[in-house]
Amino acid sequence: MVKKQGKKEITVVNIVVSTSLEHDIPLEKMAATLSNTEYNPEQFPGLVIRIKDPKTSALIFSSGKVVCTGARNLADVRRSLTKIIESLKKINIKITIEPEINIQNIVASGSVGMDLNLNVLAMKLKNTEYEPEQFPGLVYKLKEAKATFLLFSNGKVVCTGTKTEDEVHKALDMLIENLKKVK
Repeated sequence: MVKKQGKKEITVVNIVVSTSLEHDIPLEKMAATLSNTEYNPEQFPGLVIRIKDPKTSALIFSSGKVVCTGARNLADVRRSLTKIIESLKKINIKITIEPEINIQNIVASGSVGMDLNLNVLAMKLKNTEYEPEQFPGLVYKLKEAKATFLLFSNGKVVCTGTKTEDEVHKALDMLIENLKKVK
């Protein structure tokens, strides 16, 4: 199963957070005033706002709930929320609270530092899905870590489901342990 040894690595590529601005938001007014928004209430009840720097997107609901995605760290999440609050000032909505950030999901990508035989892993590991005709990666649910991995034959991995960077690293370590056990 293991061909080449490299180094394990993993990097956060997306943090999904939710928060509340604790204020009703007039989405139609926001969409009419701001150019970086999309709002189509017949299809979806939230307004999409795209932020250039940091490159993120957020869903804003009339209740004041916000889901922000695309940031790679919490500093970028905070900068994005600050820009949303500044945008709301343009339509005379003043947010006076510091929004409480709740991480919903962290997506990280990296490598386990070795080639993987996905056919063997699909048979030997529990909680896997592998349909190479449909998708070249193996889906591996690592329940102990509350993480789901996509594994590829070149050793590249994508990890999702964790809520802290520390959990990402622990999940990767558990994954590598499990891979070594079935080797």
